[in-house]
Amino acid sequence: MSLEFVTVVFFLATTIVASDDTSFTYNGFQSSRLHLDGSAVFTTNGMLKLTNHTMQQKGHAFFANPIVFKNTPNGSVPSFSTSFVFAIRSEYPNLSGHGIVFVVSPTKEFQHSLPSQYLGLFNETNIGSNNNHVFGVELDTILNTEFGDINDNHVGIDVNDLKSVKSAAAGYYINGGFKNLSLISGYPMQVWVEYDGQKKKIDVTLAPIDVDKPESPLLSLSKDLSPILNTSMYVGFSSSTGSILSSHYVLGWSFKVNGQAQKLAISELPKLPTLGGKEKSKILSVGLPLILLSLILTVALAVVRVIKRKKFAELLEDWEQDYGPHRFKYKDLSVATKGFREKELLGSGGFGRVYKGVMPISKIEVAVKKVSHESRQGMREFVAEIVSIGRLRHRNLVPLLGYCRREGELLLVYDYMPNGSLDKYLYNKPRVTLNWSQRFRITKGVASGLFYLHEGWEQVVVHRDIKASNVLLDAELNGRLGDFGLSRLYDHGTDPHTTHVVGTLGYLAPEHTRTGKASTSSDVFAFGAFMLEVVCGRRPIEQIGESGNEILVDWVYNCWKRGEIVEARDQNLGTNYRPEEVELVLKLALLCSHSEPLARPSMRQVVQYLEREVPLPDLSLLSLTSTGLNFGLHNEDFQDCPMSYPSSMDRPHSHTSSIAESLLSGGR
Repeated sequence: MSLEFVTVVFFLATTIVASDDTSFTYNGFQSSRLHLDGSAVFTTNGMLKLTNHTMQQKGHAFFANPIVFKNTPNGSVPSFSTSFVFAIRSEYPNLSGHGIVFVVSPTKEFQHSLPSQYLGLFNETNIGSNNNHVFGVELDTILNTEFGDINDNHVGIDVNDLKSVKSAAAGYYINGGFKNLSLISGYPMQVWVEYDGQKKKIDVTLAPIDVDKPESPLLSLSKDLSPILNTSMYVGFSSSTGSILSSHYVLGWSFKVNGQAQKLAISELPKLPTLGGKEKSKILSVGLPLILLSLILTVALAVVRVIKRKKFAELLEDWEQDYGPHRFKYKDLSVATKGFREKELLGSGGFGRVYKGVMPISKIEVAVKKVSHESRQGMREFVAEIVSIGRLRHRNLVPLLGYCRREGELLLVYDYMPNGSLDKYLYNKPRVTLNWSQRFRITKGVASGLFYLHEGWEQVVVHRDIKASNVLLDAELNGRLGDFGLSRLYDHGTDPHTTHVVGTLGYLAPEHTRTGKASTSSDVFAFGAFMLEVVCGRRPIEQIGESGNEILVDWVYNCWKRGEIVEARDQNLGTNYRPEEVELVLKLALLCSHSEPLARPSMRQVVQYLEREVPLPDLSLLSLTSTGLNFGLHNEDFQDCPMSYPSSMDRPHSHTSSIAESLLSGGR
C-alpha cells in the first residue's frame, strides 16, 4: 500500500465534505476549508485558535462556502445540527475576557463589527436589527447588563442580537441532577446545537469532553428560524477580547443539514497546551556531563539569589496559599515598572504612589499602587477583601488583578486605563472636550457598573466614593468606576455596619453624615452629584469669591424651577447635543439628590430611566423642593472627609483607622 493512498484515506476519514456542501466533519483542522480573519489562526498541531493574548481583538472562522438552508426565500428551514469542542483560557484563572459564539450568518465578513461585549458580530448601530438575519449560540463569560445577561457564565440562544432569546447558567444534566461548568476553566467542553425543522425547536446541550451527550438539553426553545435565515448562509465561529486577555480554541467541528451531525472522534482531536506551562525536562536523561554543568550553574544561581533576596524579598504567610492566583511576584512587578522609576509614575498622594507597568511575559499593561502597611492587625481580613473585590467582573469597573506583600509595603495591581480619569476632560478648560454622546455613554456605563455592585454580585458592594475623578476611561473612552479604597462589602438582605464618615465633600448623603452608615442609597446620592458633574462640567461645590460657595445641585434646581433646566449644561457642548437626553440626566440627578433616602431611586431604576425602559416620574409631583436638596452641611460633620481635589490620588488622608479605607484605592 503506497504512502499516497494512506494519506488520501486519512484525509477522507478526518474531513468529510458532501458534494453539495451540506455536511462536514473536522477532527482537528490540519486540512480544512475554513475562511479565517482577524486574529484567528490554525496552530501547528491542528487547533483553531480564534483569539490570542492581545487586547481588543476579534477573530472569525467560517466554512468557506455558503450552505443552502432552504430552496426559496419564503421556504422552511430544514433540520440541521452541529457539534464542536471548544476551550477558553484566560490570562488570569479567576478573570475572563469575552466569550465565543457559534453563528449562522448571511456573510462571513465582519470588518465593521466591534470586539469586547459585541463578540465581533455587531456594532452599536446594527445590533438588534431584523436585517441582520443572524442566528447564534453564545458561550458568554462576561455579565453585560445592557444585554440582559443572567450571569457571567452562561449559554444563550441569540437572534439578530446579543440579548439572548433564552439563556441558562453553564452546566449539564446528569443522573437526574444538574452540574455546573465554568466556561473559563481552560478545559475542553463539547456543545451540541440541534434544530428540528418540523417542530420548529432549538436544543442546545453542553458537557465536558469526557462525558457522553446528556439526554436532557441545557436549553430548549420553540422558534421558527425560517424568517430569520436566508436561502444560503455561512456557518462558523466569532470571538473577541477586551481588557482581560483570553484565548479561544476550537478543537473539532461537525455540521450537517437534513440529518444528525457526525459524531466527533474525541481521541483524534488535537491536545491543548498543558495548564500551568510546559513540563519540566528530566535532568537525569541528559547525561553525566550536563548534570555536572547544571550543578555548577545551580551553585552560581544560588549565590546570585542570595544577593538579590533582600531586594526582592516578599512577605508570605501560610494563610495566603489560598490566594495564589491573585498574588504577583514582586520581581515581576519591579521589572514591569522598570524598578518603579519616576518616569513611570502616574500619580501620588496620601494613599500611595501609582506606577505604569508592562508585565514581562504577557505584555499586559497594568497600574501598580505602592502603599505602606506597618501594622499587621487585620491584614488577613484585608487581603481576603482584596481577593473578593478582585473577583468583580464588569466591563464598567476597573479590574483589580491582584496584590503583592513585602515587609512594610503592599502593592495592588490594576488593569491600566490609558485615557486617565474623567475629571481632566471636564474641568479647568480641558485640552480635549467630550461631546454629549460620549458623556451620555459614560454616564450609562457607570450606572450599569454601580447597579452590578449593588445587586449583580454575590455580596452588596457600597462604593462610598463615586465622583468624576474616580471614573477612568479605557482606550475606547468607556467609563469604568475605580478606586475601591472606601468600599464596603456585606451580604444581601443585611444592613451595613456603622462606621466613620468617609468620602468627599459634595457627594456625601445627609443621612451618611448623621449616622455614619453608608448604604446603596448614599451611593445613589453620590451618583446624582456625579451626573451633574458630567452634564454641567462643574464640581459639586465651587468657591465663589473669597468666602462664598456655590452648590451645583441647588443651582440646577433653580434652573429647573425656572423651566430652563437644559441651560445648566456645560457650555463647551455647544449646540451638538440632544436636549431630551440632557434634560433626562439633569432631572434624574435631582431625583437622586433628594435628602430623603426613600425618595431616591435604586440603581436598577436609574439604569431603566437612562435606557428609557420606563419614564422618569414628574418631579413636580414628588414634592421636590430646595429643602429636599439642601446639603445641610456643617464643618463638624466632615472632620473625617477629604475635600474634592482634581484627582483622588492627590487627596489627603482620611482620619479613619480602617486598613481597607486607607490602602485599597484604585489604580490610575
